[in-house]
Amino acid sequence: MKDRVDALILPQVASYYASKLELHGTTSQGVDWNGNASHDRRHRQFLRLLEGSSDASVIDLGCGFGDFLRFLRSEGFRGRFTGYDIAASMIEKARQLYGEGEDRQWRIGSEPEESADFAIASGIFNVKGDVPTESWIDYVNGTLDILARAGRRGFAFNVLSLSSDPEKRRPNLYYADPVAMLGHCLAKYGRSVALLQDYELYEFTLLVRYPDRG
Repeated sequence: MKDRVDALILPQVASYYASKLELHGTTSQGVDWNGNASHDRRHRQFLRLLEGSSDASVIDLGCGFGDFLRFLRSEGFRGRFTGYDIAASMIEKARQLYGEGEDRQWRIGSEPEESADFAIASGIFNVKGDVPTESWIDYVNGTLDILARAGRRGFAFNVLSLSSDPEKRRPNLYYADPVAMLGHCLAKYGRSVALLQDYELYEFTLLVRYPDRG
């Protein structure tokens, strides 16, 4: 099932984001966000997962051109960072912007080959295009399992919220029910789960921690 869903979805997603990068360059619009202020606000929600762990390693699944690395370094985080993206042009641009070294690596792919202290995914669940909703949900749930395996101490992700204004929703985007998603994560990944939907964007962020692995 997962291979079939990936074959249906991943090429479309890669093409979509590659086109955004080509059109807008290394800007927030280049990864399909509205602007820098909301982009950083989105980044900031993940700090709650990482707080007190400035040397922790991070995997960023769907890293784009690597802006989350810039943000983490500006906030004093020093740990090893590994960015994955299925769009080769995104990874090429990340290498141009930030280089590679012992503390930062960039890889093309949809599933990490290694684990880290924490795994992050920002924005990768939003643009479903013309993919049927049931297939997209399978993709989302399969990717959450990947994040759960990749983050030894926890993982986090964001997704557009079904509690946003109905008249502002777009048919090519996926909106998740925050209560249902919270219940899914509690049932599957443990009880240390936080839902954040108080940062004035039409989305929510879920943080999943594994306290017994800390």
